[in-house]
Amino acid sequence: MSKVLVVDDEKDVVYLIKVLMEREKLEVLEAYNGLEAYNKLTAKDPNKIVPDVIILDIMMPEMDGYTLQSKLQEIEELSHIPIVILTAKGQMKDLFELASNIFAFVEKPFEPKNLVKIVKDAIASKK
Repeated sequence: MSKVLVVDDEKDVVYLIKVLMEREKLEVLEAYNGLEAYNKLTAKDPNKIVPDVIILDIMMPEMDGYTLQSKLQEIEELSHIPIVILTAKGQMKDLFELASNIFAFVEKPFEPKNLVKIVKDAIASKK
């Protein structure tokens, strides 16, 4: 079963995405800011889960999505995970222009079917 990590500080958004992804038989992991996601992804736990795709908000407390994304690029085992940027700020695209791990940008409010398709495409791109 493919795994999706949803990183967003808005609990309603995380819940909506979780419902959408679970309907598609995807396992959903949750984090409510970049720091929480970073700690989960880099834990020294032998059973740690590496997601197949990360859905990442930009504007969050503690660690924003841009900082998390650049830290993940520096970690070899995590740098290949496709990231779907989910943001209300369309102009943020420029910040990620050269990032190799960015799969797509989705602006809030998003079309649920479109997000599901993008996530499935991102999973398929890894195979």
